[in-house]
Amino acid sequence: MAFLEPLAFIVLFAVAVGLFSKKAAAIRRNILLGQKESINDQPARRFKNMLLLALGQKKMFHNPLVAILHLWVYAGFIIINIEIVEIIIDGLTGAHRIFFPLIPSLYPYLINSFEVLAFLVLVACIIFLVRRNAMPIKRFLSNDLAGWPRTDANFILITEIVLMSLFLLMNASDTLLQQRAVGHYADRLTGNFILSSLLHEGLHSFSDQTLIVMERASWWLHIVGILAFLNYLPYSKHLHIVLAFPNAYYARLAPAGKMENMPSIQQEVLYAMQPELAPADAAAPQRFGARDVNDLSWKNLLDAYSCTECGRCSAACPARQTGKLLSPRKIMMDTRDRLEEVGRQIDDKQPWQEDGKSLLHSYISTEELMACTTCNACVEACPVSINPLDIILQLRRNLVMEESKTPAEWAALFSNVENNFAPWKFSPDDRDSWTRSV
Repeated sequence: MAFLEPLAFIVLFAVAVGLFSKKAAAIRRNILLGQKESINDQPARRFKNMLLLALGQKKMFHNPLVAILHLWVYAGFIIINIEIVEIIIDGLTGAHRIFFPLIPSLYPYLINSFEVLAFLVLVACIIFLVRRNAMPIKRFLSNDLAGWPRTDANFILITEIVLMSLFLLMNASDTLLQQRAVGHYADRLTGNFILSSLLHEGLHSFSDQTLIVMERASWWLHIVGILAFLNYLPYSKHLHIVLAFPNAYYARLAPAGKMENMPSIQQEVLYAMQPELAPADAAAPQRFGARDVNDLSWKNLLDAYSCTECGRCSAACPARQTGKLLSPRKIMMDTRDRLEEVGRQIDDKQPWQEDGKSLLHSYISTEELMACTTCNACVEACPVSINPLDIILQLRRNLVMEESKTPAEWAALFSNVENNFAPWKFSPDDRDSWTRSV
């Protein structure tokens, strides 16, 4: 019967990894539905950005206290998962603390460091849970998070608290069984660990069999919880744990506020000015700007999947602060939701066809787009280098150029530029007349 536990673990592990791989492949496919965009310049600067923004969380330190708490959670998540390697090997082989005989002097220091990190993660998650639900922080109370997004954030925090508690309980019951020289536990005399040993006082009254059940239950619940979290990750805003790194690497390096020209428009203007340059078989552009997710670039779609839903972009947005409908966070969440919808349709019926919906209008309204001042505050505020402004501009270009939906002030400006080659309603011949009156 000893082989049943490793067998059960192998099946569980294979299913979890298989399901995660399937969803990861679907997300990759969805991102690649976007238009091609070449982003391969300045690799050294990009790598530096990735280290500072994704790994070092540079922008988080605008609020040092929150940044430190987030760093505890982040470092704990990354480093404690080293311990998961041993749990997986133990599960596959049926061994117990397989690394201890290999590094007997170093092993206690590793587990002690993991326990300290686990405790810091636990404390930080409790503080974040209270802060998110009991403190009047506007970006957490926004309607953007109504429904599942708010539940998602709380669910992850509670899951982290439970996982860290199980880790400490597992170590506490294990080391107590070692002291009692029970079964195979007596073969791994690791000694007590710094924090889990504090739980011994409450566990001394339990029998050996109860402690074995407690240790095994904690071990299984801990690893099952981690594998469940692995498969929940692609459906959650916490996917940014993985995607923050490529997103920071491929972040735009152009000067802040620089708007990219539309090659299709430049070409149309060129052919209008010099018809002789137009090839006889020149096809008209299929679309100006973006109407749906497949009109955006793959980097825009990577941005959408990388969104942390922290709301710092919306909190920094001047349009949002003055009561306008625009919320850069909602722009990113809507883009991701629409992309997921398209992905599901591709899964159901290949190839995907128009379904009567689009990102523009079905998800994001004209009013939201026209409220944007293009100030770039949302881009500057984002801790993982997301660019909501680029999506807003592309959707707005489609509104203007294909639907002729512009505010009256814009229409006057466009007319002046077309007729007078300047935003002002003056003839080009009269542009210097003010100098003659001096």
